[in-house]
Amino acid sequence: MNTTTHRQLSPTPRDAAIARSSGQVLAHYARRQRPLTLRVRDHRQEKPIELPAGAVKLLLGVLEAMADGRGVTVIPEGAELTTVQAAEVLNVSRPFLIKLLEENAIPHRKVGKHRRVRMEDVIAYKEAIDREREQVLDQLTRDAQEQGLGYRVP
Repeated sequence: MNTTTHRQLSPTPRDAAIARSSGQVLAHYARRQRPLTLRVRDHRQEKPIELPAGAVKLLLGVLEAMADGRGVTVIPEGAELTTVQAAEVLNVSRPFLIKLLEENAIPHRKVGKHRRVRMEDVIAYKEAIDREREQVLDQLTRDAQEQGLGYRVP
């Protein structure tokens, strides 16, 4: 299985500006949800390429992130991550991730002595934790409102 990831670190201000203007143009075409033919040009030649609708949408998302000054990592579905990669996705330390794996909080498999984690499982864990945090924050807000601690419902 190909687990190649593609990473673009935080863009330079110039790259962010290019991404912003390119994204604005591409957004018009991405709404159509159809394949798009682009002309790629360098100093010697010009060649048309066709992008599937899904790739256009993905490219637009990449450009929007870059325009906001954020780096981007593209990981294919079905990819298996190393523990270092999975920890980076979750923004936790590798030892903390290993603890989660040993507690079976995230499914994994062993390849020799090394653990592999499916990207889908990492994302599912992250979404579950985010939902749980949101519920706790909602409850804290309700408790503060009930106790008259200055929190108001908008």
